[in-house]
Formats: sequence, C-alpha cells, structure tokens
Amino acid sequence: MIDIERHDDVRLLHWRDGENRVNLASVARWHEVLDELDAVEGPLAVVAVGEGKFFSNGLDLDRFALAPDELGPVIEGLQRLLGRLLVFPAYTVAALNGHAFAAGAMVSAVFDRRVMRADRGYWCLPEVDIGLALTEQMTAAVSARLPAPAVADAMCTGRRYDAGAALDAGLVDETADEGLVLDRAVELAASMAGKDRGVLATHKRLLFGASARTCGWPT
Repeated sequence: MIDIERHDDVRLLHWRDGENRVNLASVARWHEVLDELDAVEGPLAVVAVGEGKFFSNGLDLDRFALAPDELGPVIEGLQRLLGRLLVFPAYTVAALNGHAFAAGAMVSAVFDRRVMRADRGYWCLPEVDIGLALTEQMTAAVSARLPAPAVADAMCTGRRYDAGAALDAGLVDETADEGLVLDRAVELAASMAGKDRGVLATHKRLLFGASARTCGWPT
C-alpha cells in the first residue's frame, strides 16, 4: 500500500492503493512507515507520491458506510498522523501527482514542501459541500503551514484549486510538468537531507509543536 524506495539519502514513499483513500489500513501503514523512518540514522529526507490521477482522494466514505464504527478511530489516527508529519525529524516533500482532496489535501498540507502537477489535478477541501466539518485538530494542522487567507477560502468555499491557483494562494510551493513532479520533489528533498536532523526537529517543534499536540501527537 505504501512502499519505501531509497534514493541515496532520500526515502521515496509510493502510496499505491487506487485512490489512496484514508481508512484503518492506510493510517496504520503510514504510522508503520514513519516508525521505520524514525529509526534511520544519519542524513534523511522524505518524499511521498501517489499513483495515477490521485495523490489521495480523502476519507474512505464507502468503507465507513459499511463499517461506521471505524470512522472514529480513523479520524483519531489521521489527526495523529497530521501532527506527526508536522514535526517529523527530517525534511519532507509531497509530490502531488494528481488530485489531493479532503483528508488527502490535509496530509499534503503538513509536509515541508509541496510540488503539484501543473497540467491536471485539484487541491480541495470539499467538506463544506459534503456535510463533513473539519475538526479542530484538522484545522490546526492545515493552518500550521498554509497561509491563513487560503485556508479560510478553501474551508469556507470548497473551491477546487488547479495548480496555478494553488501556487498563487500558497497552498503549494511549486508546480511542474507531469513527468517532472517526482524528479523535482526528490531533487528538493536531496538538497535538504544533510541538514542537522536534531536541530530540524527542534525547530519544527518550536514552529509546529502546539499544532501537533492539538492533533494528539506528543512533542
């Protein structure tokens, strides 16, 4: 579901599960992967990428219709994941190969940098249109890194941002052609892999620790 590929000091996370929906299995796998990366010593940076036309299409609503008791644990696990990524002790880059919707957009938001495919795909928080409000924890995570006006617009309108609009709003940091998104993300990560991880962890805790704790991740 999430495979780890090594490129020198960069660990490339391939999220390969169709639309990459967020459910019990995917949240558990994310934490397993981060546990493994936490144990890496020395230089490290992390890139995450989806597959096909999706980075992630958000919560697995079809699954929760069949197993509603799973929704609460998934929300809790997702919130902890958002907090964990905010303060993860290595530089992180999200390669947005396609759509990043709802929880998928939230996951992308807590990476240190986002590179979005220029020609196709949307970044969107559609909860206002589907009747599922963000939690306080989700809002804290998304607001930790993204510009406040963009967060307010995204949450209150459900707007679908294409790459150009997302770049203008500060929701992503760069755009790239389809075939170059991942290469650019790996390039950015590699340039940061040699930074002092102890200092980086301290700085992330100072910058984002309060939001991470709100999400349930201890710092």
